[in-house]
Amino acid sequence: MATESETLKERVAREMREAMKGREKVRLSALRLLSASIRSREVELGHPLSDAEVEDMARREVKRRREAIDAYDKAGRPDRSAQEREEQTVLEAYLPSALSEQEVSALIDEALGATGASGPGDLGKVMGYVMTKAGGRVDGGVVQQLVRARLGG
Repeated sequence: MATESETLKERVAREMREAMKGREKVRLSALRLLSASIRSREVELGHPLSDAEVEDMARREVKRRREAIDAYDKAGRPDRSAQEREEQTVLEAYLPSALSEQEVSALIDEALGATGASGPGDLGKVMGYVMTKAGGRVDGGVVQQLVRARLGG
């Protein structure tokens, strides 16, 4: 059971032990990879990661899973694609909840007003504003499609 003072890194370690005891292979595999990424990043930075940095590592791992799912789907490997989807689900539990479509739309409206964007050439300004405000709680590809549609690009 999680405690209020438990860090995300401690949660990963605890859930890894639980997955081992429960013989949950896919969950254990995903958590081991996340744990290894965390340790590697800590060595690289020279300090223990904050919860925000652990979330960033989880976000990177989720993105890797999405890319792998696409690759396996294109290669006709539904078995591997299914495993990657399971791992992605495990890792998404370490991310803050995603913004709703309405929240993203409102952020885009706010960005258009704040940046004075009027055409496709302003895509970068709007994207930067939205992604900063969203704090990693939205897929950049989705935002880009929505912004392009609004700016006529």
